[in-house]
Amino acid sequence: MNKSVTLDVDGELQTVRSFGGTVGEVLEDAGISVGAHDALSPSPQASVGDGGVITLERGRQLNMIVDGEQTQSWVRATTVTEALEQLGLQDLNKQGTWFSAPVGGEVPLDGMTLEVKTLKNITLFDGGNEPREVSTNAVTADELLKELNLQLGADDKVEGGLEFKIRDGASVNISRTGVSVINETETIDPEVRTIEDSELEQGKEIVEEEGVPGEEIVTYRITKENDKEIAREELSSKVIKEAEERVVRVGTKAPPQPEISDAGVWDSLAQCESTGNWAINTGNGYYGGLQFDKQTWDAYGGSQYAAYPNEASREQQIAIATQVRDDRGGYGAWPHCSGKLGLS
Repeated sequence: MNKSVTLDVDGELQTVRSFGGTVGEVLEDAGISVGAHDALSPSPQASVGDGGVITLERGRQLNMIVDGEQTQSWVRATTVTEALEQLGLQDLNKQGTWFSAPVGGEVPLDGMTLEVKTLKNITLFDGGNEPREVSTNAVTADELLKELNLQLGADDKVEGGLEFKIRDGASVNISRTGVSVINETETIDPEVRTIEDSELEQGKEIVEEEGVPGEEIVTYRITKENDKEIAREELSSKVIKEAEERVVRVGTKAPPQPEISDAGVWDSLAQCESTGNWAINTGNGYYGGLQFDKQTWDAYGGSQYAAYPNEASREQQIAIATQVRDDRGGYGAWPHCSGKLGLS
C-alpha cells in the first residue's frame, strides 16, 4: 500500500510516499541512511503506517578545545548552543567567553572544531612597573603578550616561559633586563705617606699635610632587572684631577713606663693566673698576665695605656693591679692564686 509518511530529520519535516512496511524500508525509499551515531525513532524494524512519523537525529563529531584542553565528542545538536547543553557545558556560554564560532551558529553534519577561551582576571607584573589587573581570554603568556601588544627584549623573560598556562586569578611576571653604559665622577682618596718621628710618643700622630682628593671619570656597563641594578662592570677610567698625598707624622718613642713595686709578687701571681704570659687573650673575657676583665681595667684607668690589658706592657698591667690591690685592701681580686701563694 502506498503510504504518506512524515520524516523529521534534525527538526526539518518532509513528507514522503512509500510502499515500505517498516521504518528502514521507508528510509531506504527516501534515500536516507542511518549512521552509527544517529538516533532513530521508531527503530528500523518497526512497522509504519499511513500518516506515520519517523524522527532522525544525526550525530555530529565535535572537537572541543577549552583553554587549550582538547576533547572529542559526538552530539545530536544542530547549533553550538544545543551542543554545549548536551555536553553539560552550558556554563561556558557566559559573558566574556570567546568562541571560535557563533554560539547560535550551526554544527555542520560532517562535524567541526570549536575553540573556547574563558575570561580570566589576572595580575600582571611587568618589570619595575606597578602591578595591574587585566581581564583576558588568553590561554598562554605568549597570547597575553600579543593581546596587550607587549614586546620582550633580548634579555627579558616571562616567569614560567611563554607557554605558561594562564588561569583565573593567576599572576604573570615579566622580568625586564636592560644594559646601559654610564659615566660617573668619583673621588680618588689621597695616598697617605707616614713619617716616623722618634721624638713623638707611640700612638700619637700629627698631620703635616691634609692632602687633597682627586677626581676621575669612570665608565660602567650597568645591568638592571626590573629597574634594580644587578650587575656593574667597569669599562674604563680617566683621571681628571690628581690627588695630593696626605702626610702624617707617627710617633715611635716608647712611652715612659710607670714605676712599680713588688714586681716579684706580681710575676708570681701572673705565673699562676696565665703562666706568665702578659699578652694572653684566650677569649674567656679575661686579659693579660693578671687576667683583668675589661670593666675593671677601664674602671682603674687602664685605658690610658691600652684598650685591653693584654695590649699593655707588663709594667702598665702591674701599675693597674697595684691600684686594685690598694683599693680593695689586698689581693682578693685574685682569690685562687693569692690563696695558693699565701697572699692576703
